[in-house]
Amino acid sequence: MVRGKTQMKRIENPTSRQVTFSKRRNGLLKKAFELSVLCDAEVALIVFSPRGKLYEFASASCRLNSHTTSIKKLVVRLARYVTPKSIYIIKGSTSEDVTSALTPLKKTIERYRTYTKENIGNKTVQQDIEQVKADADGLAKKLEALETYKRKLLGEKLDECSIEELHSLEVKLERSLISIRGRKTKLLEEQVAKLREKEMKLRKDNEELREKCKNQPPLSAPLTVRAEDENPDRNINTTNDNMDVETELFIGLPGRSRSSGDSLHKAGTGGRRKEEF
Repeated sequence: MVRGKTQMKRIENPTSRQVTFSKRRNGLLKKAFELSVLCDAEVALIVFSPRGKLYEFASASCRLNSHTTSIKKLVVRLARYVTPKSIYIIKGSTSEDVTSALTPLKKTIERYRTYTKENIGNKTVQQDIEQVKADADGLAKKLEALETYKRKLLGEKLDECSIEELHSLEVKLERSLISIRGRKTKLLEEQVAKLREKEMKLRKDNEELREKCKNQPPLSAPLTVRAEDENPDRNINTTNDNMDVETELFIGLPGRSRSSGDSLHKAGTGGRRKEEF
């Protein structure tokens, strides 16, 4: 059965119109992609659906930074090159047809600019938020993996590890120990070298001091003066202070001798004793 030729006029049925738009749009995008790949052409495609939704395509050569940026650059470039000579002219078309073809093209370009200005802000913000969330999720997963690996290196939570994983951890720990010991040995050698240099310097300073002491003349002995020679009066007073002094108490009439007083004292004592008996 021969397929009938499609008449070029507006489809009245909205459902059929939408189905036809979807099919033809996909075919148009496919043709634009094939043209850009096969012929290495710079192709940009802008399509607005009957409901006002935007569909766009840019060839791989245009996608240097981002899809939206490349489309915008091509639109600006297209607006500069849109002239009556650049419009595809069908045979039999008049100058009025060319002018009438330019007007919708310019309107489409302006419509695209307006559409992108209104929607690119919200779209960019939403994309940025989604990108930040994705980055945060990725960083959280990496952090969790690093924490798990750290605990395994510390010998924690090894029950879930397989033999291969344990062997890998053992090899890595041995390499780490070798590296740590090598660094420690190097630091100790540097410290010992510094101490030896300090020792040599101190010995050199000691030898210089000895040479200086040998070259200097001997000092005379200082005169020592005893304290007794300096203050003889003090010695006399000290001697007098150390002498014992004996004192006696004599009771009696004046003019009598000590012996008579003693005899009276003895007689009085004897009389008292007799009276007591």
